[in-house]
Order: sequence, then structure tokens, then C-alpha cells
Amino acid sequence: MQMLWTSWISVVVFAMYFWTIVIVGKARGKYGVKAPSVDGPEEFLRALRVQANTVEQLIFFFPALWLCAIWFSDHAAAIAGALWVVGRIAYALGYLKDPSKRASGFAVSVLASLALWMGAVIGLTGLIK
Repeated sequence: MQMLWTSWISVVVFAMYFWTIVIVGKARGKYGVKAPSVDGPEEFLRALRVQANTVEQLIFFFPALWLCAIWFSDHAAAIAGALWVVGRIAYALGYLKDPSKRASGFAVSVLASLALWMGAVIGLTGLIK
């Protein structure tokens, strides 16, 4: 069973996550926050929070993505996965600019994760054949 589309989305997710790591690294340099410190100016804390929240979301996202792909549809999983990436990028850009601007990106990514979870449940239970 080949999961081409979901595999590509996984590659894109890894790249997006690496981008959040780079943002934190650049913020450490720009604001002089030496490792292992995780405290600094608000701009640094925003970057760190974007990266940390992305890790928190990945724990739910990846199993839901792959269970949906395996049990429901590779294409459906990839579409929801792409929406998740768009949501996470919107969340990151919004949060980096102003924390009050993170909500819409967060909502898109959470809804995409829930759609993946529902796809997995529907596929596993055979509700749609």
C-alpha cells in the first residue's frame, strides 16, 4: 500500500517544523539568548512558543494523519494535512507579529487535525465503504 500524498505532506511538515527551529535559532542570536536559557525579550518568547506549540500539535497530528491515510484515504489525509500546514504557518506568522493574531491559524490546524482523526475513526469502523 503506497501512501504517496501523505508521504509528501509528511516531508512538507518536517520542513515547516524545521522552519520553526530556525526562527528560534535566529531569535536567540538576535536577542542574545544563550542556550540553555528559555527566557528573554517578548519577541524571542513568541518564537519559542511557536516552536513549542508546533511540537505539541505534532503529537496529535502525525498519528491522525497516518491513521486517516491508511484506513480512510491517502488523498483525504493529504488534503487535511496540507490544511494543517497552512494553519500552522498562519499561526506562526500571526503569533510572531502579535499573539492576538494567532487564533485563525490555530483554529484551521486544530480543525484539520480533528478531520484527520474523524477520517481514521470512520475508516476503522467502516462507517463509509
